[in-house]
Amino acid sequence: MLKLNSHKNIDMLNGSLLDKILWFAIPLAASMMLQQLFNSADVAVVGRFDSPQAMAAVGSNSQAINLMVNLFVGLSVGANVVIARYIGSGRQSKIHEAVHTAIALALISGVILLIWGLSVARVMLVLMNTPDDVLEPAVLYFRLYFLGMPFIMLYNFGAAVLRSTGDSERPLWCLVVGGVVNVILNLILVIIFKLSVAGVAIATVTSNIISAVMIMRYLIKEDEPLKFSFKNLILKREYVLGMIKIGLPAGLQGMLFSISNICIQTAINSLGSYVSAGSAAALNFDFIVFFIVNAFTQAAVTFTSQNFGAGNFKRCIKVYRLSMICGLLFTGAACLICAVWRTEILSLYSRDPVVLKYAEIRMLHAVAFLWLCNLYEISGGCLRGMGYSVLPAVFVLTGCCLLRIIWVFTVFKYFNSFSFLMDVYPVSWILTSIATLIAYYKIRREVFVNA
Repeated sequence: MLKLNSHKNIDMLNGSLLDKILWFAIPLAASMMLQQLFNSADVAVVGRFDSPQAMAAVGSNSQAINLMVNLFVGLSVGANVVIARYIGSGRQSKIHEAVHTAIALALISGVILLIWGLSVARVMLVLMNTPDDVLEPAVLYFRLYFLGMPFIMLYNFGAAVLRSTGDSERPLWCLVVGGVVNVILNLILVIIFKLSVAGVAIATVTSNIISAVMIMRYLIKEDEPLKFSFKNLILKREYVLGMIKIGLPAGLQGMLFSISNICIQTAINSLGSYVSAGSAAALNFDFIVFFIVNAFTQAAVTFTSQNFGAGNFKRCIKVYRLSMICGLLFTGAACLICAVWRTEILSLYSRDPVVLKYAEIRMLHAVAFLWLCNLYEISGGCLRGMGYSVLPAVFVLTGCCLLRIIWVFTVFKYFNSFSFLMDVYPVSWILTSIATLIAYYKIRREVFVNA
């Protein structure tokens, strides 16, 4: 077994698990929440100091932006699993090469996304029925946001490298620093310089650059075999294929999620800019609660990957059980807070009573049930850690993505109600969870017995 030198790393193969899972997941959840809170400052600042149209322009971009971003962020999950397995099996030279391949893949991904975003911004937003009074500022925000894509990818892949060792603390600090800069620049550029949507986009790009520079500095100063050097950048087929095998299904899952959510966003946009603005406000808390789910999912993926690589199958089962219990408890508490104190929370984003009305509908019909996502996300995460990445992606495609698209063209078309549109979320989560849980227990029983 390889011993890593950094005091930030967690020994996932020995000793107690609960405290280590919490030590990994809580900073990770905090980092993603802070990232979303800082990004949602874009929506809050233009909502409070500009107009509902500017708020809708920023908020309606999220699903379109996530469409392609999720594909490449999925590859960073593949990098996490590949490197974690090599750590578990003690293969030092392969760790070094996999780290440099991951960063090379990040740079390539960032450039591809930058070109894609600049090219399709207007087409994407027109296809999404973005209201006429929102379209031009929405296109501007979309294009400016994608200028920062190489840095977003560097941060995500760099953070995946650190998290493969159990270090979720330093990626958190990168986001804290970048996020504080984002909020300060938002206020300066919108309130003082009156740059509206352009101002919050510039602030976001600047914060992403800062986070990326910090994460790369950590990797450059890291001990071997994780130490990064630009002169050692490689793109070895063995590692790229390994990352794609695990990460591509996860990325396609996220991408298909975004396609289904774009269909829903298109339906929301058809109801007008006030509905779009209200949905955008509540969507921030949808993201925040889901990040708790994702944090325990990433813990499950990383801990399972290392222990599966080391052949510790009983420990893999314990990782699943503890990750699921913690995920349900933490997200359940967050969903309860969002439901009970929804009015007070949402008033931070807008004072318009019509906007708040629709924001509260999304809180009660969707955000309050997000705890259900643990059931399929953590189960699917453990399957990925064991090398089974396609099956959970198929279940999400069927249970969440296709169902939501069908819902938009059937239930929503018949009722044409925002509340009925939001009901698709808990329905899709329940169906996807049932299928994924059955698959996880069946595969676990077969793999661990036969291994």
